[in-house]
Amino acid sequence: MEPKIEKYKFGVIRIAGETYEHDVLLRWDGKVRRRKSRLSKKVFGTAHKVSLDEAEQIYKKGAELLILGTGRYGKAQLSDEAQRYFEKKGVRIVLALTGEAVKFWNEAKGKVIGLFHLTC
Repeated sequence: MEPKIEKYKFGVIRIAGETYEHDVLLRWDGKVRRRKSRLSKKVFGTAHKVSLDEAEQIYKKGAELLILGTGRYGKAQLSDEAQRYFEKKGVRIVLALTGEAVKFWNEAKGKVIGLFHLTC
């Protein structure tokens, strides 16, 4: 997938020569966006669970696969509502520790969305 993720370490990700110190959203169009975690914090009080509102913001029509980097220790997850939303849209879901999710992203093809939680 483009853009390539060059490096990940706790709290930092390097994508196409740029360094980010916040969670990021990538879509197959190649743009890097800041994750809108406030949508989930409003519902759950934490960014560790993706809410339905955030899932709707993450989704882009035609998406085939969502790769969710769950953080170094796997704390970030989809809420049940968010998971059902993606499944209804026909989007396959891969949840993996962020280090592994980076590998999935770099090897993926097609209409892929990547959401990467950078800390815990």
